[in-house]
Amino acid sequence: MTLSTTADLRNNVPDLSYKRGLWRNVFNRLMTSLAALFAAIATLPLVAVLAYVLIKGGGMLNLRLFTARSTGLEGGGIGNAIIGTVIVTLLSALIAIPVGVGGGIFLAEYSRGGAFARFIRFGTNVMAGVPSIIAGVFVYIVIVQTRIIFGNSHSAIAGGIALSILMLPTVIKTTDEGLKLVPDDLRRAALGVGASRFVTILRITLPSAFTPIATGVVLSIARAAGETAPLIFTALFSPFWPNGIDSVFEPIATLSVLIYNFATSPYPYQNELAWAASFVLVLFILIINLFARWLGRFAAG
Repeated sequence: MTLSTTADLRNNVPDLSYKRGLWRNVFNRLMTSLAALFAAIATLPLVAVLAYVLIKGGGMLNLRLFTARSTGLEGGGIGNAIIGTVIVTLLSALIAIPVGVGGGIFLAEYSRGGAFARFIRFGTNVMAGVPSIIAGVFVYIVIVQTRIIFGNSHSAIAGGIALSILMLPTVIKTTDEGLKLVPDDLRRAALGVGASRFVTILRITLPSAFTPIATGVVLSIARAAGETAPLIFTALFSPFWPNGIDSVFEPIATLSVLIYNFATSPYPYQNELAWAASFVLVLFILIINLFARWLGRFAAG
């Protein structure tokens, strides 16, 4: 190749440098700024809620707030409501996790995409969009009014059942999708060495899909912990401390119902307790969601 040919090739190379004045570059910057603005607007409500709840309820944070029961009088706290929230959430998790994981295993491992499997998937999608108050009314009619649980009406276990109904769709869907991500080669390898399907699921597929399943479980717990309407109809409220195993068969205090009761009260101290409980509940749900995000990153890693 001669020098003149090389020079001609260099002269014919287009200028690929970035030109800020070109319309496509201006339009790209405009759309990028617009997308960033929409992202900021989407996160603004979260920041505003956290800041406002902190301002209104942060001044009430002290040791007595967490150690005193919610009498509604001067010097009262939210200690029994915190314990009640943990108890009701644990009861709902004990009900929803085995049923939801089992349903997801059936859909992913045993069903062959038949009418029954399609019906379950359709049902879980519908249940995911059902208002929480519907679950509360359903449990109220079936369990509270009939006093089917050892003759008791409003109780912590009734609240746990109502919340478990709300948790089920998330647990089933995440289990189903998590098991679908497990490569079929692992299943074939286990079956090829003589393992039964049950052993393959228990030893191979479930451990491989543990992280996405656990993430879905944690997110469903976060949703259940912040629900109010189902607990108004089922767990009701109690100003007393939970006392032993019998407390699950009696009305119990929860943070969400405490907020509902005290926020509409004409007494300023109860309003302050409602703001403090709101901050604690929001912080609790935020921690659970951050834990779920950590599990997701752990899976990606």
